[in-house]
Amino acid sequence: MAERWTRQRRLEHTRAVLLDAAEEVFAKQGFGGAALDDIAEVAGYTRGAIYSHFGGKEELFLAVLERHRQRLLESFDVVIASFAGVEELDVGKFADRWRDLTIAGPDSAALGYEFALYLLRNPEARAKLADQREQTIDSLADYITTHVERLGGRLLMPARDLARLLLAANEGVTISGHIDDEDLYEPYLRMVMANVAPAASGEAARKKTSRAPRAR
Repeated sequence: MAERWTRQRRLEHTRAVLLDAAEEVFAKQGFGGAALDDIAEVAGYTRGAIYSHFGGKEELFLAVLERHRQRLLESFDVVIASFAGVEELDVGKFADRWRDLTIAGPDSAALGYEFALYLLRNPEARAKLADQREQTIDSLADYITTHVERLGGRLLMPARDLARLLLAANEGVTISGHIDDEDLYEPYLRMVMANVAPAASGEAARKKTSRAPRAR
């Protein structure tokens, strides 16, 4: 018997198909050259569906980047879960995973730079997407804070500052590596990890106690 889709599931499916099509067209034509009609045609929907789900070309592109970022973080979860404490963190494992997950080689990073230049040159678009970009920063900062605390560590700089730097440098590390034929993933991550230190003994003990199940 065929499964009956709920309205929510149909909406999620349509959104995923539009994002897949957008990622394909943006990669081939660049942000400036990609047309919504082309994306809609590849997806098998109308341009109105794009407006309904995303609101416009800028929002659609940002959603593509956000989905890629989320998939990247979910993949890092597997690596992070293999460590019991901050002293065990292996930068090489993080670098290997980041390298493996860099989709489309330099093209993906180049698209991110292209979009950044578009926002830099278009104040109205920049203002329109400012809240969404800040939400991405907040989400990544929460991710960093949660995992650092779980590993019994502490940050030597504010989580939001570190999140902003990570997002700003992501494309640059990939592009520079391709231009100079130098692998920058591990050196960059070593610089990032220099901002993570073991928590003070008293603080670590309090966190360990707070995570322990209470006796009944």
